Amino acid sequence: MQRRHFLAAAALPAASAVMPGAFAQGKALTPLKFTLDFRVTSQTAPFFVALQKGYYRDEGLDVSIDVGSGSVASITRVASGAYQLGLGDISSLIEFQAQNAGAARVQAVYQYYNRAPFAIIGRKDRGITGEFASLKGKKVAAAAVESTRRVWPLVAQRQNLPADLFAWTTTEFSARDNVVVRGDVDAATYFHDSAVSLFARIKPEELSVLRYTDAGVQLYGNAILASSALVAEQPALVAGFLRASNRALIECLAQPALAVAAVRQREPILDEKLELARWAITSQYLAAPDTQRHGLGDIDPQLLARQAEQVSQAFGLKAPVSADALFNRSLLPPLAARMAKA
Repeated sequence: MQRRHFLAAAALPAASAVMPGAFAQGKALTPLKFTLDFRVTSQTAPFFVALQKGYYRDEGLDVSIDVGSGSVASITRVASGAYQLGLGDISSLIEFQAQNAGAARVQAVYQYYNRAPFAIIGRKDRGITGEFASLKGKKVAAAAVESTRRVWPLVAQRQNLPADLFAWTTTEFSARDNVVVRGDVDAATYFHDSAVSLFARIKPEELSVLRYTDAGVQLYGNAILASSALVAEQPALVAGFLRASNRALIECLAQPALAVAAVRQREPILDEKLELARWAITSQYLAAPDTQRHGLGDIDPQLLARQAEQVSQAFGLKAPVSADALFNRSLLPPLAARMAKA
């Protein structure tokens, strides 16, 4: 083990260590179940830092973190009551609320990805450049149901391109790298920070990364979601979870090695160099430029309202969804606590 990694890992106490706060005072901890959107990587490192350093325990919470199987699954897990909290995509939440009219059963309470890291990544040797127009006539791999694919019409509209500019090839998430490397397709959709596995197999300089944000499509990505019943009945629990998670996020942005050490403590098989590269990309979307104005975790209501309209159009949704129903900002930590160190 390298000395630098050993020191970083040593700074993270075991989750069972006695920490100051409610637990040290002899109070029983309140169990909370939190579901990720996908597997454990540095993309979600702050939650493991908060767990391992005892920040949740400081708030009187006994938090368990489980892997997920996609944003839609995270939303349904929270809506069903199987989990009180989860990490899921705002665009998928818009669809869920539109399809389940009435009182919102799930709300976003902390905007984790201030911008959705949606991208199409293609091979330069197949003629794909830094322009979306270069995708004309190409084959692009994507899973059958994923937001990156489904909001493509918004990119096409902003770029004055036809929605059928290229042909979709339906592929499982786990197969995207393989079909790109083999040359079965010319490009594939990715969460930008999930593409580090592709970058490890094809030199980054041989690939073009077409970010949706560069096309002028400004969408919020994954957020911390909470059961509306939990927000109404036990708001202090949600607020405590957000304080602890936000505290850890601030630390991870300042100390990337801390983020990687935390996820490698949970999943030792993870590659340190790869996860550092992943976190370097993730952090660009978490601390997007406008977080300097409203802080981490918050949103611009007008931008969210526009996203609700755009996603409803792209997904063919009929029931309107309001920004207030989507996002509850009442339990956010104070603004001063949510300002990332420059």
